[in-house]
Amino acid sequence: MKKFLEKLKKKQDLSFYQSKSAFNLLMNGEATEDEIYDFLTLLSIKGEVSDEIAGGVYVLRDKSKRVNIKNCIDTCGTGGDGMNTLNISTASALLLSSMEIKVAKHGNKAVSSKCGSGDVLEALNININLEPKEIEEQIDKNNFGFMFAPNYHNAMKFVGPTRKKIGKRTIFNMIGPLSSPALVERQVVGVFDKKLLKIFANALNNLNIKFAWIVNSEDDLDEISPYAKTNVVQLKNGKISDLIIDPNELNIKADNFENLLGDDAKFNASKMIDIFKGEDNDFSKAVCLNAAAGLIVAEKNSEFKDAYEAARSHLLSGKTFEYIKMLQNGW
Repeated sequence: MKKFLEKLKKKQDLSFYQSKSAFNLLMNGEATEDEIYDFLTLLSIKGEVSDEIAGGVYVLRDKSKRVNIKNCIDTCGTGGDGMNTLNISTASALLLSSMEIKVAKHGNKAVSSKCGSGDVLEALNININLEPKEIEEQIDKNNFGFMFAPNYHNAMKFVGPTRKKIGKRTIFNMIGPLSSPALVERQVVGVFDKKLLKIFANALNNLNIKFAWIVNSEDDLDEISPYAKTNVVQLKNGKISDLIIDPNELNIKADNFENLLGDDAKFNASKMIDIFKGEDNDFSKAVCLNAAAGLIVAEKNSEFKDAYEAARSHLLSGKTFEYIKMLQNGW
């Protein structure tokens, strides 16, 4: 580990292979607490690059429990945007599943907000403590499975105490959303900082992702926003390109950011049920925008406007509420 720390002290980037070697030491319990602390803080001070993130993701995936399922997407963001919004990406994942898109959702309980994906799914009476075989069965049967991160990444136990001691974002906030135990090849990833868009795209390209959208809105959401333009970096078959989603061009007409503010799991789940029943508000529009991105990366639609309208029509029909009742009864 010392050679990697010396390099980071000089503010030199690690290669993909050096990053893999360093993370293997961390995840095998072969680094001391002081070495872990220095490694994470020095990376943060220098600024993490795509090869370092990809190396961490490679090791975390390699050491996780494996879910063997094909043709799934994931909608999982970094969090950390500080906005305390409702659970937009989780709601969009459930909407997509109700539209017969297979979703292997990877997530956790609240870290930087009041209510994480695990919290709100529990409040919806959806089981989050499933083993890999059960996840595979549920995705085959119902198009949706949730992989609760602490149950799948046992190697994280070696770095958990040090992360708490550091008390702020580290590279693990970036590699977590990319470390799906299902090894998904299609993903919508929200990031908390515009600077991470290209970094994430390059990291995912190192990991053989077929199609991903990495998004950050100009009003600082790690989601596609119904209020402001959203910057998108698209990775498709090894090619990286830039897009902008403009809610004005889509005639969204969302007007009050407070309508997106969340609270505890019970509150957020009730707001989710309202839109699943067909209530039309700013939250439903935000969910449809992000579900549209899922339809694009799943290659069910090629035009974003068509994808948005398909998601919106399905959500307003109330069919997603019927689907949720089936999930609640069928697990």
